[in-house]
Amino acid sequence: MKLLLPLLLTLLFHEAAADEIIGGEESKPHSHPYMAFLKIKDHRSLYHCGGFLIRRDFVMTAAHCTGHSITVILGAHNITKREASWQTLNVKHQFPHPEYDPKSYINDIMLLKLEDKVKLTTEVGILPLPSTFNSVSPGKLCQATGWGMTGIRAPASDTLQEVKLRLMDPINCKVYKAFHEKLQLCVGNPKSIQPAFEGDSGGPLVCSGVAQGIISYGRTNAVPPSVFTRIAYYRPWINQILKSN
Repeated sequence: MKLLLPLLLTLLFHEAAADEIIGGEESKPHSHPYMAFLKIKDHRSLYHCGGFLIRRDFVMTAAHCTGHSITVILGAHNITKREASWQTLNVKHQFPHPEYDPKSYINDIMLLKLEDKVKLTTEVGILPLPSTFNSVSPGKLCQATGWGMTGIRAPASDTLQEVKLRLMDPINCKVYKAFHEKLQLCVGNPKSIQPAFEGDSGGPLVCSGVAQGIISYGRTNAVPPSVFTRIAYYRPWINQILKSN
């Protein structure tokens, strides 16, 4: 797993006392059937990202989660304990956004074409996407999930974790010079200085049952806010890829 920078884990936040376990909480097994665990190989290392199923043969993730080859595991809760619910597929083709900038993380979105269609079950399901003009407002309470680190020095979690987050006014993300309000969402709790959960990059920000964001990047010291790719803006590009594949 690669650490910042480039960021393959982003920081998610909610208020937590110093003597509490830093993090959200373990998800109820298979309560997020759209979640995908990505095992990524490049020429020098093996790391992982999160992702989510948007069609039986397509997974969405962050563009910086690319590699020489990617294997997708769906239907998992504890990623170290194989279950009958698991469906493991190789990625046939990677579609990173053509204007993705690895320095600024602008256009940090990628579609993964699977080698075969998954079987939809109670443990494996599709997460709806927003329409092109579907916007979410600051103050909206959403949820992020992942198998990432539960603290700055903590190891990655074996089990799927979840945390509730609020959308912030975009002005709070002006601390990042490359932040682009039209293309990205600003997420976190401005009153909190405690890290809650490092979720896998590429995982979804789900608001009212719809994927509104993709975990992209945050600060290395776990101070909010963090930045998510705004999915609604990319619907025309997404639709084009899905239609032609």
